[in-house]
Amino acid sequence: MSPLTTRRATTVRSLAGTVLAAALFVPAATACSSTSDAHGTTAATAPAAATPTAPGAQGTAAPATVTDAHSTPAPAAPPASSRPTAPGTKAKSKSPVHTQSLVDGSTAEVQEVGAEHYIAKIVHNGDVLATLETNGSDAGLDANDMFVVLSLDGQVHSWMGGGNQGPGTFKLAGGWTAKVTKIGDLRYRAQIIGNDNSVDATLESNQHDVGLDANAVYIVLTAGGEISAHM
Repeated sequence: MSPLTTRRATTVRSLAGTVLAAALFVPAATACSSTSDAHGTTAATAPAAATPTAPGAQGTAAPATVTDAHSTPAPAAPPASSRPTAPGTKAKSKSPVHTQSLVDGSTAEVQEVGAEHYIAKIVHNGDVLATLETNGSDAGLDANDMFVVLSLDGQVHSWMGGGNQGPGTFKLAGGWTAKVTKIGDLRYRAQIIGNDNSVDATLESNQHDVGLDANAVYIVLTAGGEISAHM
């Protein structure tokens, strides 16, 4: 055999050995691959470790009932009758009534309803015979020849008789002079004149009696033109 032929034969055997070695490695690789797959399958199907859960709790979130148990319930609204009233909202009560005896035995029940605003009821045996009201000016009336004045301070003054029938000019108590003139049906005017002949006040009746407190001299002019004064 020539040298060239021998080298080729050696090469063939070497290649054959390489192929055989490769063939031996293939099953090993396959076995390794199968083992890896088996481990992978086992990892995928193995159950996850259970997380410890507090008794009565489900999942990781605390149940709503636990939170409600620790919360403070809202107080119930009190009934309307027991609710407090805000300061200043309470209805203003009327002022108490004070009474004054009149010269004929009847009584005046006086109540304040505002600034310089009073109401006086003339009461006899439980019956209201007449009503006087001041509202920025004095008031007066003739109640069967009993003259009554209700002044702006809520005081009542009464006297009997002493009237003069107008028209005309008359001397009054306290040095006053009254000049009474008729200006219409049941309408009279009385000018109250002082010592210096100046007109210091005027009364005018228009279908109802009127009164005046002239420096503690009390004057009534009736709708019929009668005038009377008392101090």
